[in-house]
Order: sequence, then C-alpha cells, then structure tokens
Amino acid sequence: MAQSLSTKMKRKKIIKRSKDKTTLQIVKRKGHTELYDERKVYGSCYFACRNAHMGEKESEDIASKVCTKVTKSISKKKFVLSDDIFKLLVLELKKHDEDAAFLYETHRDIS
Repeated sequence: MAQSLSTKMKRKKIIKRSKDKTTLQIVKRKGHTELYDERKVYGSCYFACRNAHMGEKESEDIASKVCTKVTKSISKKKFVLSDDIFKLLVLELKKHDEDAAFLYETHRDIS
C-alpha cells in the first residue's frame, strides 16, 4: 500500500540542526533528502542560459537573479520537494528568457 508523502516525511529526519540554525531539506524525486544547495540552482540556471546561446555575463546576471528569487521563495519552509524548486525555477527563468526556460524544462527528458 502506498504511503502518503507526509507519512514518509515524518519517518525521515527532515530538519538537521547545526549550531542552532535550521537548514532546509530537499525531498528528491526518489524520496531521499539532501540539504538545499543554492549553487545547484545557480549552476543549472546558468548552463540553461549558456545553452540558449547567451553570453557569459548575461547568463551570470540571470542565474543570480533567478537563484535569489528561488532561494527567497523557499527560505521560510522546512522542507521542499525538488519538483517545486524545478517549477519555480522555470517560472522565474521564463521572465528573463523563454528559450533558456524551455531548455531547462526539457533537460530531464533527454538525460
């Protein structure tokens, strides 16, 4: 019988504390968790922009803006699904460049 996501969450340690600071946990597609790493969001956004034939500086600027928005949007949560980050990143990237957003959105299909 399939368990609900909230039941699985209760069994796993979602929040890790280090020096009285709560860190955000990402729930991956296969159910395991890992710490949120802002560099991964930045890197995936940056390379989507570069694959859309943008220059290095423009890619860095867009990736920085998108990364800041995504991190700010999820910062108050205790855990977040990786798919939610994916969707949020696509929405933010579309505001800057449709081609880069499309490349990011479809990169899962070919990997």
